[in-house]
Amino acid sequence: MLARQIWRYAVATGRAERDISAELKGAMTPYRGKHFAAITEPERLGALLRAIKAYKGGPIVRAALQLAPMLFQRPGELRAAEWSEIDLERALWTIPSARMKRSKAGKENGDPHLVPLPRQAMQILRELHVYPGHGRMVFPGERSHERPISENSVRTALITMGYTPEIQTWHGFRATARTMLAERLECDPLVIEAQLAHAVKDANGRAYNRTTYLKQRTDMM
Repeated sequence: MLARQIWRYAVATGRAERDISAELKGAMTPYRGKHFAAITEPERLGALLRAIKAYKGGPIVRAALQLAPMLFQRPGELRAAEWSEIDLERALWTIPSARMKRSKAGKENGDPHLVPLPRQAMQILRELHVYPGHGRMVFPGERSHERPISENSVRTALITMGYTPEIQTWHGFRATARTMLAERLECDPLVIEAQLAHAVKDANGRAYNRTTYLKQRTDMM
């Protein structure tokens, strides 16, 4: 136990009079990591997708919600997408390394993350591209088209449709996709992890798999 080691060291070096680690046992709740609620049953997911398609709160937010389960990228990466990153001819979205969830060195020196775009996503993006008043942002905010929509706007839309954070979150679409692809469609876990932009690690926790699986991900999408 780390706390016990710290207190023993403190006593040994005269920084504390006694070891109180035993008294702390059970007093501190261990960190379990943040949980993002996600629907993983086909019937419930179908109902959610239909609700999103029928959402009347605005085409920009609706499009973001439609693309979230299709592309399953992180909310910040999706909502801040720029048209310069989208290749409508090649059906490919190139997310710059600087916008990815990476270390400082990874952001500066890492490769961009390539996201194949399925035909359904392409249709949505083409409709957005001709939407009046669009600028560089794929999902421009209402107050300023030079800034993206907020994460709260999507959260509010889900709640309006009856999907509270305890049922489904925007980030939870990543878990939805991972579970459905692995359990229902039996896709290769390595290909799924590559699409999620997760580094595959060895037994010692070191990232070792640098393969992008672009062809396999294109087929999967």
